[in-house]
Amino acid sequence: MPLLRGVWGVLSALGKSGADLCADCGSRLRSPFSFVYIPRWFSSTLRSYPKKPMTSYVRFSKEQLPIFKAQNPGARNSELIKKIAELWRELPDSQKKVYEDAYKADWQAYKQELIRIEEELTPSQRVTLEKEMMQKRLKKKSIIKKRELTLLGKPKRPRSAYNIFISERFQEAKDGTSQLRLKAVNESWKNLTSSQKQVYIQLAEDDKVRYFNEIKSWEAQMVEVGREDLLRRKVKPPAKSTEEYK
Repeated sequence: MPLLRGVWGVLSALGKSGADLCADCGSRLRSPFSFVYIPRWFSSTLRSYPKKPMTSYVRFSKEQLPIFKAQNPGARNSELIKKIAELWRELPDSQKKVYEDAYKADWQAYKQELIRIEEELTPSQRVTLEKEMMQKRLKKKSIIKKRELTLLGKPKRPRSAYNIFISERFQEAKDGTSQLRLKAVNESWKNLTSSQKQVYIQLAEDDKVRYFNEIKSWEAQMVEVGREDLLRRKVKPPAKSTEEYK
């Protein structure tokens, strides 16, 4: 339990939970190129998209890396990057300013290009772009949510009899591509007798009991750390094989 509290403390220190990270996405869609959020991907609505300018440090690193490679031919890139970082920290402010000024100039040009693109968007292109941005944010929100649940140790959902069989037999099948192996295992499942399938049905029922016991304990821990938002809306005991868990 102390470990769980510690993990949640780290998440709390970030200011927002995974579920909150995209809570205000809708308000930012009014301006697709809002400088509060600048997309890093290419939209199908646009033929081209300006590349975000390099920061002063990245510009310096890119310039220095070939020099360090020539001086240290056997060194790894990670080692060279570490040396470049040390050199950057020791660089006088007057020399850093050259790179910082270059970054500021590129950033202004970048913003102007974004403004130009936004002004040229047709109403239909704007709607399409906003939809794409919303989809990207929702996808990112989902990924963050899954990572948070994994970090918090949420139990894995119970597997079906079919999934248990596939997992077991797929590892044994070695011939052909993954698609062909999956097809062969699927055919094997269809050819099983009722008594043979019953073995996997019982394993699935046992896995439901495992999940129900683990999820009850996990949800009690979530209540203790103030994360009631992660609880299932309905909690049901594993009475029937057709029962679904959220």
